[in-house]
Amino acid sequence: MKAIVLCAGRGKRMRELTAHNSKPLIKLWGRSMVDWQLDRLKKGGIREAVVNTAHYAELYPSHFAEHPVEGMRVTISQEGTSISDALETKGGIVKALPLLSDGQEPFVVVSGDIVTAFDYASLEKAADRIRKGEIVGHLVLVPNPSFHDGDMDLKDGLVSRDNKKFTYGNIAVFSPKIFAGEKAEFSKLFPWLYQFVDQHLISGELYEGPWANVGTPEELAKCEALGCFFKKQDLSWLTVLSKSAM
Repeated sequence: MKAIVLCAGRGKRMRELTAHNSKPLIKLWGRSMVDWQLDRLKKGGIREAVVNTAHYAELYPSHFAEHPVEGMRVTISQEGTSISDALETKGGIVKALPLLSDGQEPFVVVSGDIVTAFDYASLEKAADRIRKGEIVGHLVLVPNPSFHDGDMDLKDGLVSRDNKKFTYGNIAVFSPKIFAGEKAEFSKLFPWLYQFVDQHLISGELYEGPWANVGTPEELAKCEALGCFFKKQDLSWLTVLSKSAM
């Protein structure tokens, strides 16, 4: 199973930090955030990843040449050379689809700007259900952070829209079939995906472990300051950070 790491956007909340850089290339604990994400995927058994690019896309080839993640093959899906070329989540997935799947095999979708201890190997169970045709996707939800009111709920292992108890954690696994025939144009994943949620075809899980969306310079600084815990592989502080300051 392959993964796509979403890196095409600018990340406006980062202000001056993304004026001349791509957000996932910003360094955290001595490495670019996208590298931490790729490393985590590799630990989960994923050996091939597609990185979609647009805003400062020209920085990525040299970055991966100079900072390869050992054991991980990275392919770039370039959507353009500026933020105006970015296709958003759904459009980016559709453009990268030929690089992600043979048309049958599920693939993982993650954002390049989250920090988490989530075990990506656990997504294999959902992938098996997708292969069997029981579902077409699986979303990882997290407790609502302070900056977001919530997106959806879970009911009997399926994602629902009955309540907004939880937030989409920017981690998912999908069947390529739902993207087949879609156009590679500017298009967000939501609300488009809700059609499959309403058909009870999207399963989900609540992840309450370490997770943080590094969205502003202040949040980046807080994570950086707590890097000593990260280096000890003690990420428990992230859970607190995601529920409060982030």
